[in-house]
Amino acid sequence: MRYVNIADVEAGQFLGKSVYSGNGTVLLGAGIQLTVYMVNTLNRIGVTMLYIQDALFDDVETAEMLTEATKQSLIHGISDTFEAVRSGKEWNAQLIGTTVDTLLSDVLGNKELLVQLTDIRTVDNAQYIHAMNVCLLSTVMGINMGLNYIQAKELAMGALLHDIGKNNILKDEEIAPGVRNHHTWRGYEKLKNKREFNLLIAHVALQHHERVDGLGLPRGLANDEIHIYAKIVAVANTYDHLISHLEGDRALLPHEACEELMAMSEIELDREVLIQFTRMVSIYPNGAGVRLSTKENGVVVRQHKGLPGRPVIRIIRNSNGDNLEIEEIDLAVETTVFIDKVLA
Repeated sequence: MRYVNIADVEAGQFLGKSVYSGNGTVLLGAGIQLTVYMVNTLNRIGVTMLYIQDALFDDVETAEMLTEATKQSLIHGISDTFEAVRSGKEWNAQLIGTTVDTLLSDVLGNKELLVQLTDIRTVDNAQYIHAMNVCLLSTVMGINMGLNYIQAKELAMGALLHDIGKNNILKDEEIAPGVRNHHTWRGYEKLKNKREFNLLIAHVALQHHERVDGLGLPRGLANDEIHIYAKIVAVANTYDHLISHLEGDRALLPHEACEELMAMSEIELDREVLIQFTRMVSIYPNGAGVRLSTKENGVVVRQHKGLPGRPVIRIIRNSNGDNLEIEEIDLAVETTVFIDKVLA
C-alpha cells in the first residue's frame, strides 16, 4: 500500500484501508475499486489522504496496534456515548470499560510496534477518530511508563472521554467569563458522578488543557499539581490536533508535529512524557512517500522500534526500458542518508 494525497488518487485504483462513518460502520471497505464519484465524495467529506493498493508495495502493511474490530467498537462506543450526552440521555459507562479492555488487549499484544495514526478522517467521524487516537497514544505511553493494568485502564477511559464536555457547548459559551464554562470543567462534571468510574477519570477531562508552566485552563495548575494521566493525555491530544484538521488549520505531517511538540517541552507539556512519546510514535508512517538526501524518491516500508526517524525506504528505479530496479535502504544502517522531505 501507499499513503497518498487524495489529489493524486485516480478512478480505478483500489482502496488500501477502510474508511469509517461517524458511527463506526464501514463507509468504504478496503479493496474496493474507486470510481470518480467515490473520489469526489471522499474529497467533499473532508478526506485529504488515502491508502491505495500498489503492486510494487503489496507487502507494505501499516502494522496496526488495533484490529479493525477493536476500532469499530471504539468508534461505535464513543459515538453512542457522545450522542447520548448531546440528547441528555443516560449513557453506558460499562460499555466504555468493556471497549477499553479490548483496546488494552490489542496494545499489550503488540508492544513491539510503533504507533501509526493512519485512519481516514471525514467530517462525520473526525471527533471519534480523535478520541480513539488520543486513547491509543495515551495508553501506549502509560504502559511504557510503567502503569499497571488498572492504572492503564483508568488512563485509557479518561483519554477516550477527555472531550466529553464539548458536547452541547457553543464556542461563545466556552470563552465566556468563568472557568466552569470551559469544556474541561463540563467534562469533569459529567464524569465525576459516574459510580462506575474512579474520580481520576474525571480529572483527566478536567486537567488535559492545563500547562506545566501554570498558564493553562481551567485552573492554572502547574507541574506536579497536574496528574500524570492528564499530562499524558495532553501530549496525545496536542499531537492528534496537529496532524488533523480539527481546528481548521493546515494539518502537519507527523515529523513536523513532533518538532512542534518538542518546542512545547517544559512550557506547555511535560518533558518526561514527551520523551516517551517520541519513542513510540511512527514519525514516517509505512506507505508514505519521501525524498532522501540522495535526491531519490522512495516509500517507507518498515519501521525500527526505538528508531522512529530511521525507517527502511524502498526505491524503484527504471534502469533499462521496462526493467525495474528495486532497492531498500535501511536508514538505521545507512547513517549518512536522511529523509529530506515527505511527499504528500
